[in-house]
Amino acid sequence: MKTKSFFIKLTQWEHWPSPMFYFPVLPYAFLQAIKHRSLTFFLCANPAIKNSGDGTDSKYETICLVPEKYRPKSVLIPVNESFLNVKAKIHDAKITYPFIAKPDLGFRGLLVKKINSEADLKTYLQKNNSIAILIQEFIALKEECGIFYHRMPNASKGKITSITLKKFLSVIGDGESTLSELILEDQRAFLYYDLLQNIHQHKMQEIPKKDKKIVLTVIGNHSKGTQFLNGNHLINKELEATFDSLNKQIKGWYYGRLDVKYANFDSLIQGKDFKIIEINGILAEPTHIYDASVKEASYLKALIAIKNNWKNLTKIAIQNRTDLKLKETKPLDYIKEMIALRVYAKKIIKLNKKN
Repeated sequence: MKTKSFFIKLTQWEHWPSPMFYFPVLPYAFLQAIKHRSLTFFLCANPAIKNSGDGTDSKYETICLVPEKYRPKSVLIPVNESFLNVKAKIHDAKITYPFIAKPDLGFRGLLVKKINSEADLKTYLQKNNSIAILIQEFIALKEECGIFYHRMPNASKGKITSITLKKFLSVIGDGESTLSELILEDQRAFLYYDLLQNIHQHKMQEIPKKDKKIVLTVIGNHSKGTQFLNGNHLINKELEATFDSLNKQIKGWYYGRLDVKYANFDSLIQGKDFKIIEINGILAEPTHIYDASVKEASYLKALIAIKNNWKNLTKIAIQNRTDLKLKETKPLDYIKEMIALRVYAKKIIKLNKKN
């Protein structure tokens, strides 16, 4: 199984590591830095977010930029917070089980977990008490997508350049096979067998009823097995107008991807029945590029999409730098922050292996 999984991930670019999508674009980024005489100009793109959302920003502080009616109830749990205080904060925020827990500084879905009970919460916090944790209301809306949006600071209208529909990993029971067997027989699920075994450890030998759909993960992250589907055909002027209105209520955010839970796409277009569960800034990806099932999709086109996003990012950052007279981060200071982030990332990866 591991050999087959390795071969698929090696030959299908959808599963390639992130550097394969960004190293080829680095020459363009360096060219822009030379042209604009700054190595850190891009940090001016989203003034409201620390470093414009480069991974060093607090997810709690960033989601709080969104108007309350459009975001999940959220609380921040500092390092080594007592369990009594944690329960009090959750109660005061009117968050009920189940809910989502994740690192306040996180990436790639590491340590993101659905918490179903007080016992689950205590175990999760005990394992991860050395990092700040964000707890968010679980949004039960059925659908999820990623919408990549940008707007020039002096423009009244912006553009949606990417829509990614998320298909959660699932299997269908046949009344005979165990959950473990169903996962191993599924063309996609078996690639994430070790992860799913950890999530469903007490159910792997159960036999689901015939035709029963088993949703294997509720975390809309590619690393958790969620399939990213190209939804760019859904982009239209009405949807852009809805997100223009939303964007103008999030002061100081001009570029990035919104991860959205919604009831149905028609209501989303009308600006109804949806929640923003996360704002991603300058490190955000146009995740539709990972849908290799689209006939015209290719690794080269994925690189072109990323480069085009960098063009938009450059224009926005330069205009903000000029109009707002923003003080740029010194390169040495930024390098120190990146080193600290790398150390933190290793810590998260280590904790993830223990969970």
